[in-house]
Amino acid sequence: MIIDFHTHTFPNKIAARTIAYLTEKGGIQPYREGTLSSLTDNMQRSGIDYSVVLPVVTAPKQEKTINRVSAENNGKNHVFFAGGIHPDSEDVEGTLDTIKASGLFGIKLHPDYQGVHFDDPRCVRIMREALRRGLYIITHAGYDVAYRDHVHCTPDMVLHVLDELKGEIENKLILAHLGGYDMPDEVLQKLVGKPVYMDTAAVLRLYPEKCREIILRHGADKILFASDSPWDSQSEYVQFIKRFQLGKEAEEKIFCRNAEKILGVKLG
Repeated sequence: MIIDFHTHTFPNKIAARTIAYLTEKGGIQPYREGTLSSLTDNMQRSGIDYSVVLPVVTAPKQEKTINRVSAENNGKNHVFFAGGIHPDSEDVEGTLDTIKASGLFGIKLHPDYQGVHFDDPRCVRIMREALRRGLYIITHAGYDVAYRDHVHCTPDMVLHVLDELKGEIENKLILAHLGGYDMPDEVLQKLVGKPVYMDTAAVLRLYPEKCREIILRHGADKILFASDSPWDSQSEYVQFIKRFQLGKEAEEKIFCRNAEKILGVKLG
C-alpha cells in the first residue's frame, strides 16, 4: 500500500488560473491539472492507494471555506485532508477547534506564502494551541521556488521551535521536503535525528544520493512518502524510493505505516 502524504488540489473554478500563476512565479511545470478529480485519476494510474491534500491558507478570510471543503471531502475517494490556518487568524482557538471537531488530523503552515518566519511568535502560538488539541503540524521547509531570495523556514528556525515547544512538539511536527528544500547539507548537519517527521516531497529527483543519506540517517520510522503532486510525479517518486533499496520493512514504513499512524487509521 502506498500513501502520498503531500499533494495539493485547487477548486475547479480557479485551478487552471492558480496553476498558471504558480507555474509562472515558480518557474516549474505541473504534472497534472491540480483539481481533486485529476489527483484521484492520477492516483489510479500511478498505483497510489491514498493521498493527503495539504491546503495553504494565504489570507485569514480563506480559513472557513478551506476547512469546510477539507472536512466535506476528508476520507472520500481515498483522499485525506489537513486543515489550514493563517498566522494572522482572527480566531486561532476557534479555527483549531473547528479543525479538530471536523476530524482533520492536523494543520498545514506555509511560511513563504503566509509571509512569516516559521519561528515567529504567531506561528509558535498556533502550534502550541494545535498540539494541545492533539493535531499534527506540517510545514513547508527550506527554499520555495517562488521565493528564492529568502528562506522562511530554515533548519535553525526549526531548532528554535523545537526548543520553544520542548516537551510538547516531539514527533508531532512534519517537515516537508526532507527537512529543507534545496538545503540537504544543512538538514544533515542540524536536523537528522531530531524528533520530527520528514516527507520526501519534491526533492528526490534534485539530489537523490543526499536524499537517501538523509532517509538512512534520520530513520525510516520518521519518513513519509510524498510527491508534492501536481508539481512532481507520483509514479516516478515511487520508483525513486524503490531504487534506494532501503529494504522491505523500511519501505513499508515510509510508504504507508508512518502515515497511518499520523492519520489515526488502519487502511490495510
